[in-house]
Amino acid sequence: MQHPLAYRMRPRNLSEVVGQQHLVGPGKIIARMVKAKTLSSMILYGPPGTGKTSIASAIAGSTKYAFRKLNAATDTKKDLQVVIEEAKMSGTVILLLDEIHRLDKAKQDFLLPHLESGRIILIGATTENPYININPAIRSRTQIFPVHPLTIDDMKTAVERALTDKERGLGKLPIQLDADAEQQLVTATNGDLRSALNGLELAAKSTDPADDGMIHLTLPIIEECVQKRALKADKDGDAHYDVISAFQKSIRGSDTDAALHYLARLIAAGDLNSIARRLIVIAYEDVGLANMPAVQRAVTAVQSAQQVGLPEGRIPLADAVIELCLSPKSNSGITAIDDALAQVKAGGYGEVPDHLKDAHYQGAAKLGHGTDYVFPHDFPNDWVPQQYLPDRIKNAEYFHPKKNGRFEAAFSQRYWQLRNTQRQALRGHHHPQSR
Repeated sequence: MQHPLAYRMRPRNLSEVVGQQHLVGPGKIIARMVKAKTLSSMILYGPPGTGKTSIASAIAGSTKYAFRKLNAATDTKKDLQVVIEEAKMSGTVILLLDEIHRLDKAKQDFLLPHLESGRIILIGATTENPYININPAIRSRTQIFPVHPLTIDDMKTAVERALTDKERGLGKLPIQLDADAEQQLVTATNGDLRSALNGLELAAKSTDPADDGMIHLTLPIIEECVQKRALKADKDGDAHYDVISAFQKSIRGSDTDAALHYLARLIAAGDLNSIARRLIVIAYEDVGLANMPAVQRAVTAVQSAQQVGLPEGRIPLADAVIELCLSPKSNSGITAIDDALAQVKAGGYGEVPDHLKDAHYQGAAKLGHGTDYVFPHDFPNDWVPQQYLPDRIKNAEYFHPKKNGRFEAAFSQRYWQLRNTQRQALRGHHHPQSR
């Protein structure tokens, strides 16, 4: 059985690695390790198809060490033991451990002593953030290197290499790849070289030669072969959370086009639940008091989208995103409650004033609970100055209103008017009389 094209085209040494020059380029960290023959265990962290396995394979080829590949989720402790026995007999083995974030404690404990001895050079590969998802015991024994999506030029280099390589690639086939088809191949796969090469191979093998004997790969053929590989924002992994993060930050930054782009990626991934939750958070956290009607309309839009589902739900969602982007922004609400929480958690609270305590039980008056409470609705404008905060923190201020929108500007004016009037009255020990 022949291996897929992406497997066959894996680099045999560092000079064949496409992209990731920040790691394998001349004078860079992995290149220096290989040159000095002082390899250390590492974790390669990045999206699928960007070269993690290729780098591991190239390191092994450049050093002539034995190279073995296991999967932390599916391979057993016994599989690990086979590799370790091989290392004991023949010397150092480079072990690529895919999905290393799923390594359980039993396998980890079995592996660690052999990392310490240097018999095993571990290259862990993961799409998950290693600082969050990988056990500290493994992290402390490895260097963590980020692997980035390949550029368009990197992708074209790899595709053209695969088309011309007669030994491992498609060079023996009479393939003509149109320029617009190549552009689609390297852009629709979004930096995932594995998808691009496997899509290219599928196109080549499923297309009959023309009358001139050429396998003519046109734009429609390539579109058909990579159509399901175009989007990275699936419902799992860091890429998904990065899209959600970018979605919120784009709305916060009032970039309507960027926000719609990230919304589209989440919609294409079919993740209505994440959109709904995040959009409500964004509305209250980043727009908030600056445009409260827009916040409420965002909530309504989310409810409408959940009721009708996708794809129709994209319409109210888009309307809400555009309005939130173009609304004035204020985070005074979240900062106010966070300041209050911080003071409470630091012990900054006191006893509830007696006149505010519950008085709905027999004997409350004898304790002085509620007896001096003044009922605001008995006064003009339904307001009367009296102390509500505990004595210990009676001058605390959490709310610092902004004036970015007419709603919060009005709130700001009212807040400071009430605050200052109350303070003046309490300083003068003024005791209001009901009307």
